[in-house]
Amino acid sequence: MNADIYLGIDIGSSRLKAVAIDAGSGQALAMAGIALGVQHGSDGGCQVAAAAVGAALRQALGAVVAQLGARAASVRALGCTGHGAGLYALDADGELAGGLAVSSTDQRAAARVAALTQQHGAALFDDVGCAPWAGQPTMIGAELRQREPQRLRRVRHLLFAKDYLAWLLTGEIATDFSDASTAGLVALASGEWSSLAFQHAGLADWAGLVPAAPVPSGTVIGRLRPAQAEATGLRAGLPVAMGAIDLLAAMTGAGAIEPGHAVAVFGTWCVNSVIGPVLEPKPAVGNIVHLGRPGQRLYMENSPASMANLAWLAATLRFPDIESVIDAAAGAPALANGLRFIPFLNGASAPSGASAAFIGLKGHHSRADMARAVAEAVAALHARHLSRLESRGVPVSQVYALGGGAQDVRLARWLAAMLARPVQRVHDDETGARGAALYAALSDGVALGGPGSRLVAPSETVDPQQHEVAAYAEFRAGFDALIDGLAPLFARLGGLTA
Repeated sequence: MNADIYLGIDIGSSRLKAVAIDAGSGQALAMAGIALGVQHGSDGGCQVAAAAVGAALRQALGAVVAQLGARAASVRALGCTGHGAGLYALDADGELAGGLAVSSTDQRAAARVAALTQQHGAALFDDVGCAPWAGQPTMIGAELRQREPQRLRRVRHLLFAKDYLAWLLTGEIATDFSDASTAGLVALASGEWSSLAFQHAGLADWAGLVPAAPVPSGTVIGRLRPAQAEATGLRAGLPVAMGAIDLLAAMTGAGAIEPGHAVAVFGTWCVNSVIGPVLEPKPAVGNIVHLGRPGQRLYMENSPASMANLAWLAATLRFPDIESVIDAAAGAPALANGLRFIPFLNGASAPSGASAAFIGLKGHHSRADMARAVAEAVAALHARHLSRLESRGVPVSQVYALGGGAQDVRLARWLAAMLARPVQRVHDDETGARGAALYAALSDGVALGGPGSRLVAPSETVDPQQHEVAAYAEFRAGFDALIDGLAPLFARLGGLTA
């Protein structure tokens, strides 16, 4: 007898993916990914057409159903996840305002954010656990209201990326704590929507546009509409479960769901987080996220570029691909013959105004040295963020390496050496979509489980090599001191280029 199947859908900033997970073995039976056709503007805008999102959703699900064949009849439920924040504003007709979704990578509100941070950043961090940032729905909304007032005139609902997918599938409006809190819209103390966040953004009238109370992940929020069923080949009426923001979904897919579990996500962004207890006073970290779980928070430290640094080097020095960069790095000596790289290719919030740079570059350095310097810097940046979380009082018991970069064991090994502790390398590159499928399973009464559960992605323990631990201990100290010492220069350069 065939086991039940659960579908997970993950909408990223540039691609939508769907995966089918076998409940009996945990294997991914089918998978599909569709590009979203992102529209980049010279003004920093980053948007996706509503029609493109809808088409990608139908195509990805249809492709998965086609791969499953007769086994599609065993699909029991669906779940959704997606990138955090951005602006998914529905108008009075239930359509995206202006026919466009705005990605969380949109930068049009950068100047607004700088001004608001100076005025109210501390108060907002105390209330919602993060300072203002350009990809928040409130920041994007305030900026677009000024630039394109007609576009937002008929807004009736504010959603997040995954919730827009759920709306398309079911016609129901709902969200969870992880998305709402990461967007800086939930008061940490009360767990309710923050009136302060809307007020300081100048959008007090939008406070009533959010869903009612956030609902727990794994809760059935609606049923698959007949039109979507007909377009995809799925059965009408299938339960659709509330998911979570992609980071938390990825942690769920990896089995990193207990207090003390930390992740380093080697993706385009350098994302690092730990599940921990409620700490008072609030630790000075990048973000504190309300999970809707008694006594728990998600603590985060991020930078806008992790694997993006390696992708840039591959393109610039004409390596065939990122794997070739890592091959070259592995062939160069540790510490890259004294060459250092500052991995802020896409900037950073700390230090403010940071950019990328090679330090100590000389005529004898080769492409391999440059590759080694960039790879070591990427691993060191993840280690810097994780160490900062731990130094702020957030307990760390186990570190998981996730994302595309973690599929190469060498990056995971260098991270382990930088941290001087074992790292659990997760083999599945689609842990976000897998996590969404696990929320679908939870809604059907299947326990999620932690490490060792058949539903979570397979992983292996990567132990640090002792000779690298010794070499990287001094490297880490110098890396951190170099970044901190460059802060005044970054601030000066930012003033010159403003």
